[in-house]
Amino acid sequence: MTGKWNIFFYAGIALILLLVGCSQQEQAEGNLENKQKNELILSVGGEPATGFDPTAGWGRYGSPLFQSTLLKRDNDLQIIHDLASRYEVSADGKVWTVELREDVYFSDGQPLTAEDVQFTFETATANGSVVDLTMLETIEAIGEFTIQFTLKKAQSTFINSLVATGIVPKHAYGEDYSQNPIGSGPFQLVQWDKGQQLIIEANPNYYGDKPEFQKITFLFLSEDAAFAAAKAGNLDVVAIPAAFSQQTVRGMRLEAVKTVDNRGIAFPYLKSGTVTNDGILVGNDVTADLAIRQAINLAIDREALIEGVLEGYGSPAYTPVDRLPWWNPDTVFDDGDIESARQILHDAGWVDEDGDGVLTKGGLKAEFSLYYPANDAIRQSLAIAVADMMRPLGIVMKIEGESWDAIEKKMHSNAVVMGWGSHDPQELYNVYNSEFAGIDYYNTGFYSNQTVDEYLTKALAALNEKEANEYWKLAQWDGKTGLSAKGDAPWAWLVNIDHLYLVKNELDIGKQRIQPHGHGWPITDNIVEWKWNEE
Repeated sequence: MTGKWNIFFYAGIALILLLVGCSQQEQAEGNLENKQKNELILSVGGEPATGFDPTAGWGRYGSPLFQSTLLKRDNDLQIIHDLASRYEVSADGKVWTVELREDVYFSDGQPLTAEDVQFTFETATANGSVVDLTMLETIEAIGEFTIQFTLKKAQSTFINSLVATGIVPKHAYGEDYSQNPIGSGPFQLVQWDKGQQLIIEANPNYYGDKPEFQKITFLFLSEDAAFAAAKAGNLDVVAIPAAFSQQTVRGMRLEAVKTVDNRGIAFPYLKSGTVTNDGILVGNDVTADLAIRQAINLAIDREALIEGVLEGYGSPAYTPVDRLPWWNPDTVFDDGDIESARQILHDAGWVDEDGDGVLTKGGLKAEFSLYYPANDAIRQSLAIAVADMMRPLGIVMKIEGESWDAIEKKMHSNAVVMGWGSHDPQELYNVYNSEFAGIDYYNTGFYSNQTVDEYLTKALAALNEKEANEYWKLAQWDGKTGLSAKGDAPWAWLVNIDHLYLVKNELDIGKQRIQPHGHGWPITDNIVEWKWNEE
């Protein structure tokens, strides 16, 4: 009997251990499933070089993640409230009064008040960074939850400063803030291993819609390493170049997001013969001819560029603001039209005098250099392709790859492949207004048109965005003149580059808005809306 009971006893113990083991395995699988449901791992761009301080520029090309802004744009790029419960602008457009929500707390539990807003904008002004607040005269907290901005003069684009500037806490701002940010945004920083990863978690004090994901890890990987990690199943979202777009990855789909991340050719607008205060040459006798610029614009086959250089992922560009609320669709024209381009050149006196296939006019050959940054493969390919398209027309572009330091000394007298793209129409003003001629990388060609300047000035001085947009559109083309190819053609805009992402099949990343130039992490703009699809 004793032996039999021993057998039963040990058999029972084995059964219990088996059941316990199964339970532990099921629990582990359940924990893994919960982890997968609550966490994301992304590789969507480079590491912010200056950290996470909005007063130094963080968050201007995507969600600031850790901070909130007074206003924001929805997925249709319309202005809506965020920290602001309401705002009003004085009749002369100079005084902006913003009332704040009273239920907002920073991630450390301290309330957000008008003093924090005042401190943020004063700090950003003092920093003199990419955050341009030179239009401000005064910033004053006129109540615990009311802030008043007084501008030196009316400026419609000031509203974008309220959209793009994340609010920092006055009580917790110091020299290391960019490394350890505290804010009122949907997430808070947990760990930053520089050069490797950033780990963030949902902010329990966030006043808005709660994100579905409690933890998100951003990996800072090269394009090749990120693609390999995606193929291994280790990433939920990964940004990829067009060169990888034809490869499939099991369990992931390709999302192509439309952008104003554009590339175009900036032409010297003036004839040669002048120099800047620094002694840099200005002007080019070939590109100063309107017929040359218009013919190039007409002859470029933008769809061919998209197919040949971008693997089909892009859209033709006609201005730097295509499809944005302030874009004028009348700027679109039929491109790839060699015959019309030839006619324009012929009517302007450009002919092939010596039979070498190169046009001349008054002894001047239709030749000029086209520069691109040597480390940019897409701009190089675009430059080569455009030059090839111009040869049958009798225009010779000499392709030159250089560093930006070298290009800076040549960009006022030579054509350059540039790129822009912003959700702020101020950029349109900076790129085309004559007062920005030769300033930084803005109006490099020294473009000037008095009528265009007047439209741009009126857009800037408008009392609301709707009124401003009408002037922005007229500046592009008013039926007679404008900054687009139908007018003065100081640029030949080429393409808007789709931003490409591989996304887990089950992950819903919401409606993606038209994304700006590829700085930062623009895909994170609506990250609070992301969720797993219901099975």
